[in-house]
Amino acid sequence: MAKLKKSKSAAKAGKKTGASKGGESMVGELLRKARESTGISQEELASRLKTKRTAISRIENHADDIKLSTLERVAKALGKELKVKIL
Repeated sequence: MAKLKKSKSAAKAGKKTGASKGGESMVGELLRKARESTGISQEELASRLKTKRTAISRIENHADDIKLSTLERVAKALGKELKVKIL
């Protein structure tokens, strides 16, 4: 069975739509940056969300299939507001 390769245009399209890039989730990257900008560690965020640090790490590194309700909880714990925009 042959493997399918992503074309350059498909890879560019993936970046625009928020799909994974190089194994890193753009949503996870945004969450990590938001956490870091507030000066909160993964451990502190986990404590605020009553979960484990490993769960926060998993979200930041593999947030491809994260529920909106989870995103809202993370945003609230960071003192941020979640806005979803469909264009």
